[in-house]
Amino acid sequence: MPSAPKITRIEAFQVDLPLREGRYTFSGGNFVEVFDSTIVAVHTDAGVTGYGETCPLGPVYLPAYAEGARAGIGKIAPALIGADPTALALINERMDAALRGHPYAKSALDVACWDILGKVAGQPIVNLLGGRYGYGYPLYRAISQQDPREMTEKVAQYRGEGYTKFQLKVGGEPAMDMERIRQARMLLDKGEVLVADANTGWSQHQALRVADAVRDLDVYIEQPCASYEECLVVRRHTNRPFILDEIMGSAADVVRGVADGAMDAINLKISRVGGLTRARVIRDLCVACGIAMTIEDTWGSDVATAAIAHLAHSTPPAALFSSTDFNSYTTVSTAEEAPKRAIGHMAAPKGPGLGIQPRAEILRKPLLSIP
Repeated sequence: MPSAPKITRIEAFQVDLPLREGRYTFSGGNFVEVFDSTIVAVHTDAGVTGYGETCPLGPVYLPAYAEGARAGIGKIAPALIGADPTALALINERMDAALRGHPYAKSALDVACWDILGKVAGQPIVNLLGGRYGYGYPLYRAISQQDPREMTEKVAQYRGEGYTKFQLKVGGEPAMDMERIRQARMLLDKGEVLVADANTGWSQHQALRVADAVRDLDVYIEQPCASYEECLVVRRHTNRPFILDEIMGSAADVVRGVADGAMDAINLKISRVGGLTRARVIRDLCVACGIAMTIEDTWGSDVATAAIAHLAHSTPPAALFSSTDFNSYTTVSTAEEAPKRAIGHMAAPKGPGLGIQPRAEILRKPLLSIP
């Protein structure tokens, strides 16, 4: 029986990801024009290298930021040298022992170990996560916060590209948000999905105003307020289906939400929960409890998009509300053989592991190399 591979070196690369539209704006007037992403390479004595990516949505969206991701990776990496990357539970125990919290820093390393596991097994990660459901899965398109007319025009543009699910960035002045939602919904046909995502931007009283104003519209309300308690008040007041995102960071959060009837769906972001290992647990818990999911990440390029694709494509379609194609939002391709959008849908790569090959000319020299 061949011996298990051992981690010999870990590298971290910084990559800038400019947005095709120039700017992505969300609640509170926050925006990003160039995403600061970190891609890791985990090398082994078996000659197999795994890759992962973590890309916070700027420093104000979650308790996460790009420089912190790289600092965290630098703290964790020495504890992984000599470890078996295919022993994923043990890898996660080592990471937790080396650094308390900071799941976004651990995520890229966990995904890279899944990439190694798939390559060693000769299987795409989608197979290891449960198997591929059908030929593809549906995507949503995020609509950056602008005035109502511009946002409705963007919905029309992306609708023409094959999307049928749209996530409006609201969380601003309530009367303006009401108009954003109403104009976009008027454009859409039955069966097309509209989500009003406040990204924690409303106070409780503002959220209640908007929820009342859209009671007659076919729209989902997503993460209206910053705290769980505020969101629960809004949830109990509105008749609209309800999604929680930023406050769903662990399986325990999902258990509490299910017990309270706090949501109909969640956004499951891989880096927010610490990687594919913990995301799979939350995914399976949601499936068992009848909670739908948008499976995605905070942001990223081809590497993160591939990880999302494997988790989304292995999720039962009845539980998969939506997913995303972050690599279509940016101008830089970081890997060959990455999944690509086709008529509002995507499929997981078929090669072993993540099924992609990072572009050396984009990664260039590592900022971090341990040992």
